[in-house]
Order: sequence, then C-alpha cells, then structure tokens
Amino acid sequence: MTSKIHQLSPRLANQIAAGEVVERPASVIKELLENCLDAQANKIDVDVEQGGVKLMRVRDNGTGIGEQDLALALSRHATSKIASLEDLESVQSLGFRGEALASVSSVSRLTLTSNTHDQNSAWQVITEGRDMAAQLQPAAHPIGTTVEVRDLFFNTPARRKFLRTEKTEFGHLEEVIKRLALSRFDVAFSLKHNQKMIHNLRPADTQSAQEKRVASVCGPAFMQQALHIEMEAPGLRLWGWVGLPTFSRSQMDLQYFFVNGRVVKDKLVGHAVRQAYRDVLFHGRHPAFVLYLELEPASVDVNVHPTKNEVRFRDGRLVHDFIFRSLHKTLAQVRPEIPTGGTAQQLGVAQDPAQLQSHGLQAGVFSGQTQVDLGQVAGNPTSPMSQMPWRASAPNEYSQAQIQEQSKVYANLHGDTAAAPGSLSGTVTQAGEVPPLGYAVAQLHGIYILSENAQGLVVVDMHAAHERIVYEKMKTSWAQQGIKAQPLLVPISMSVSAREADQVEAQQELFTELGFVIDRSGAESLVVRQVPSLLQHANVEQLVRDVLADVLTHGSSDRIRAAHNELLGTMACHGAVRANRRLNHVEMNALLRDMEITERSGQCNHGRPTWTQVSLPDLDKLFMRGQ
Repeated sequence: MTSKIHQLSPRLANQIAAGEVVERPASVIKELLENCLDAQANKIDVDVEQGGVKLMRVRDNGTGIGEQDLALALSRHATSKIASLEDLESVQSLGFRGEALASVSSVSRLTLTSNTHDQNSAWQVITEGRDMAAQLQPAAHPIGTTVEVRDLFFNTPARRKFLRTEKTEFGHLEEVIKRLALSRFDVAFSLKHNQKMIHNLRPADTQSAQEKRVASVCGPAFMQQALHIEMEAPGLRLWGWVGLPTFSRSQMDLQYFFVNGRVVKDKLVGHAVRQAYRDVLFHGRHPAFVLYLELEPASVDVNVHPTKNEVRFRDGRLVHDFIFRSLHKTLAQVRPEIPTGGTAQQLGVAQDPAQLQSHGLQAGVFSGQTQVDLGQVAGNPTSPMSQMPWRASAPNEYSQAQIQEQSKVYANLHGDTAAAPGSLSGTVTQAGEVPPLGYAVAQLHGIYILSENAQGLVVVDMHAAHERIVYEKMKTSWAQQGIKAQPLLVPISMSVSAREADQVEAQQELFTELGFVIDRSGAESLVVRQVPSLLQHANVEQLVRDVLADVLTHGSSDRIRAAHNELLGTMACHGAVRANRRLNHVEMNALLRDMEITERSGQCNHGRPTWTQVSLPDLDKLFMRGQ
C-alpha cells in the first residue's frame, strides 16, 4: 500500500514558513533589523530600492557571524538566541524562532556577509530561493554583518502580484524602522531610498535627545503637546509620552507601545489606554502616545504570534489596571499652568513660551500639579468658588433639582464688578503673580470669556468649562458615596452560556461591588434581582451581558462607572451655565479660578477644548506690529 504521508522538501517547507514571516519588504526589514539589535549593534544602515522589492541592504556593526555558522544561519530552526525551554520562557531577544533568514532566502536572492573579532577576514554566503544551495566564499567586510536581499518573490510570482505600489511598500517599510528607532534610543539608524537619505537618527542618551528623536519620528507637533510619564509599581514600570486630549487623531496611526523593547499591538493594552482617555476624548477620535512597559521577561509570553506582534501577560488584569491608573492619573493632573512653572518639566511639557505658542491658536499651556481634593476645595474659604452656593454646601448627593439649580449659580452671584481685577495693568509686575488663566476683561456674545494673562489673550468657552467643573464635582461626590443599588420590582431572567453562568458564581463579590445581585437559576440561566440605582431604567439585560464580557476578557469591568459617568455628564451638561447668560467680572474670574483647580479642565465632557491661548507675538503678527 502506497504511503499517503511524506515529509516536505526543505525548499517547500521554507516557502510555507515564508508565507507566515515574509508578507512584504517591510516584513524582511523587520526581521533583519531585529537580528542586528540582537547582535548588539549600535549603528544600523538601511538602503532600499523600489520600495524594497528590487533591493534591501542592511548593514550593522554588531558581533557578526563566524565562518562556520554562516551556512547554518540560513537553515530553518537555526538560532543562537535560545537552547532550552527555560530560555524560551524568559526570552529577552527580539528574534528566537530561527526562521527569518531561511524564509527570506527561500523567496529572494540573498547575500550574507559577516566578520567577527576573532577572524582574520570576513566570509560571505550566497543563496537563491530556487535551489537553496548555499555558496560560501571569503570577502572584505568590517566587524559586523551585511545582508543584501534582491528581487523579492522572484520565484513566487503569485506572491509578488499582491505587492502594492512602490510608495505604499516603502511607507510600510519606513514605519518598521520608525518603530525600532523608538524602541532603541541607544542605536543610530539611517535609511536611504533610491539613493536619497530619508532618516539619519543619532543615538539619544538624554531625555532631551530622546524627545528630539520622537519628534523626528512622530512629528514636532506631537512633542509640543505631549506629557512625559514615568510610573512604577512592584515589578512594573511605565514611561514615555502621551499626547494631550486636544492632540487627538482621526486614525490610530500615532500609537506606539513597547513591552521590554518589543513593539506590540495588544488588545489588553489598547483597552486600558482607551479607558484612560474616555473622559476627555471626543467621540471617534484616538489618542497619540509613545509608551514603554518594562516587566520581568518571565511575566510575558512573546511566543504567541509568528511575527511576534502580540504578547500574553501572565497577570493581564494587573498590567491592565497599572496602565489605566498611570495614564488616568497623568491626564487628571493636566491643568492650566504658567509655562515657567517648575511642574511643567516634571510631566515633560516644553517650557519655552515661544515654542508652545509657535502654532498660533492652540489649546493653552498645560502642566501637572498634585491632585486636588475637590471636597476640600469646596470648604476652603480662600477659594473664589467657595462663595458659590454649590461650592460652599458641598452636597453629598446630587438630585436632578440640584443639578438644574446649578445652572443659575453664576446669575445668583452679586458683587462689585468695579472692584474685580479686570486688567493686569498696574496690578501685576511679574509673570509669576498672574494666575494661569489671567483675569477676565470681557464676555463675547454671551458665549466666550476673554481673559488677559501674562502670555496674552485667553479665550474660554464658558459653558464647556463649567460643564467640566460640574461633572468632576459630581463624579467626586458619587465616588465618595459608592454605588447605590436598587432591587428590581420584577426580577429579570436571562439566558447565558454555561461559561458566563460559572463566571457569575465565581465573581459574586465583584458583581456585588458593582451594585448587582445576580443568582444562577440553571446551567445556562441567570436571574437579576438588583441593579445600580442610577441605571434601573437602562437596558439591564444588555448591561449585564456587557459586564460579563468585560469580566471574561479582562477580569474586571468598568461598564457601571462608564454608564454612571455618561449619565452624570448629561446632567452636568444641562446643569452648566448656558450660552447667552451674561456674567459680571466676579463671576467670570470665579469660573477661571475654578478651572485652574479642576481635573481635566482643558476639555469638556464631550472632549472639546474649553480654552485657548493667543500669545502677544501672534497678536502682533495679525496687526503687523514691528514689521
């Protein structure tokens, strides 16, 4: 009987592996650059032609490959990175599968030239994908390695047909180099395309130099509106730069996340970032960030995807919560501040007023301060807003009537407008004495407050600003109370999967904290007896399913808080001072002072900016002063 099972030929096996590893020229560059970095190179030069299809040449000054290993380096499952299962469980190198060079050489004409410190001369191995025969010969080459890949997919025309235009392929290739340049600030990178220099990045060993590299890769506008973050917890460290909410994007095209130096796109990480930005980002917009997570190599599995773009954390919930808390705290500390203040440097905000104001109208100058307990501020007699009814009373609970009453708060105030500091003239001599948002000078069309500060003119959307102030106050009040629950008059029965029902039984404490009482009534059925009081009129069944999905995926859920906040945001919007309401100087200045102590006051509840700064140089340009 003829056997139906046979072993694949080396050539066919490599071409199948190439289908997983080599998708386009960018895939080749990724694998080659990772090998350079694993070889301890600190200078890498990349030269490509026709988007990489005709030629890709990568040269490094790493440790090199010895003569006896050159031919072996092109065979499948050949690697110097790991030797045992223990090595795999704590791998720290970027490459370790031993498939990259073999896969690339099977679909191209490849030349590998290398020299090491203990050799008298360099050696070169040449192979073509068709017969996989390696030719070894001496060569001239400094310490390090050069890999030259020509005519990609020359022997697999079907694969070549799927390549895009030269511009598109080069765009993907350049993006790979950008990611690796951000992952290793200590390495110099250069990129040429069709003999034209595109990037020439020097090593960056200081934060200032690192910020210059980030600006080169992500654009100067990102660094001008980004906060530097550095947070630590036992076994975890998160650092990098996060864009201000006002610097949001229509696409997720400026998001770089690195785990132990490896660029990844992880769903858990993405969820934590979106959750942190949810309160300050306009719907449909995406944050920009360059973030680095460092943890023990044994705590993360990088062997879950052929291209190593995904990872799996041993304690995903811990990592998720750490990322969320770190970003949430950083964004909450963003408040208006004088650009010469010392706290700006702590969060990485540029302190040069000329640099910050170089783009004309922009969303002000931000910096971080220590968190302010709004409850304490409410009882502080020195706070301008303490004179307001809703500030002074600091209610423990907000009813709909109280929310509506807050819309009248500014109209109910009385004061001597003539005594209000409506101008800086004759009252302030040093910039440090001027509040960040200055002093109100006028109201425009009942919508905007015009204020004068040390840098020039501040324009405030009074409804958007008051909306954020009311919203943050309400959130603080609800956080102090905890989630109140309401028993259902008629319990709700719902069908679920056995896995979901098991999860409810295992996580009873969590569901109780969220305000639910849910009993299991069968193998695949639940009975909901109690829900959060604010959400008793919501779609309870859908809410429970969403919470269960979160718990199964992330081990926790913030659906209840999100739903609470959405409702509180709606109430705050109705409770905020409306357009066309005339305010006097005392009322306007009280609003400005409250903005300066309120978390996330740069954006309203819907993610729109609440204020903007127009510098004196920009005003001078408008009127051609000094020209």
